[in-house]
Amino acid sequence: MKAAVYYENGAPEVLRYEDVPDPVCHPKGVLIRVEAVSIEGGDTLNRLGGPLVTRPHIVGYQAAGTIIEVGSEVTHLKVGQRVATVDGYGSHAELRAVLARNAWPVPDNLDLRLAAAIPVPFGTAHDCLFEFGHLKAGETVLVQAGAGAVGLAAIQIAKRAGATVIATASSDERLERLKPFGLDHGINYKTHDVVTEVMKLTSKAGVNLVVDPVGGQTLQGSILSLAYRGRVSLVGQAGREPTKIDVSSLMPGNRTLSGVFLGAEILTDRVHDNIARLIEDVARGELTVVIDREFPLSEAAAAHAFIESRQAVGRVLLIP
Repeated sequence: MKAAVYYENGAPEVLRYEDVPDPVCHPKGVLIRVEAVSIEGGDTLNRLGGPLVTRPHIVGYQAAGTIIEVGSEVTHLKVGQRVATVDGYGSHAELRAVLARNAWPVPDNLDLRLAAAIPVPFGTAHDCLFEFGHLKAGETVLVQAGAGAVGLAAIQIAKRAGATVIATASSDERLERLKPFGLDHGINYKTHDVVTEVMKLTSKAGVNLVVDPVGGQTLQGSILSLAYRGRVSLVGQAGREPTKIDVSSLMPGNRTLSGVFLGAEILTDRVHDNIARLIEDVARGELTVVIDREFPLSEAAAAHAFIESRQAVGRVLLIP
């Protein structure tokens, strides 16, 4: 099969399009022919500095496709069935082998390109809001980096739950593109101080919850934007800078900071069932997956570079 691989960590240019051996289907797994790959922020971070579990290494969490082989111990999935998959690596390829527990059936009316982009960002956003953020109807949420995949998912899910939604982005144009998804108030962090604007929008009360996929210096602003007993769900390091905060700033307002990582949680029945529900929600049109653009798998390096330019609104796909 063809795959986008690398032999050492580094910039997008380390990615090569090469022939590699086909993956082997595990007795408890499935083998799929990949039809769409959703590139995650974690994929770019792993390429930059993550462990090379295989050599050459095929990076990538999410992919969707059609099952072409089923392991001998799998009874609930079948050849020809369409699935979305998640694993620690291996998505940037024409074929992918995963354990059956890491695959979700895709409804017939849902495009596989959209399905590929659901499990990680929507599952993550949901956990940030509810499992760790304890969001309630009537509260106010600040979503940092609202134009990213987790941000877009969080805006929609929070609005559906009855929250007032504030989000940040790097331009007024990007903020305008978020309004159809439930954004109530946008803050251009390039031209305005986020904390100051949050306090204006909330009559100095602050927000009840912040979803922060950026970290770094942004995290301190997230904490300072909180209301009394407010919560921050820290879910990434998109800013790629060390996260240094004044922890004492949490105490006066009895505020809470939670780290969120789907990681091993995705193996739990709770998260697996939640992702299945979110896939159904998208299929019914209750939630929307935003695709910025698609690249051929052979142009994975260019796709990673585009993501790192921070121009995308929503998800970037690779098509084998």
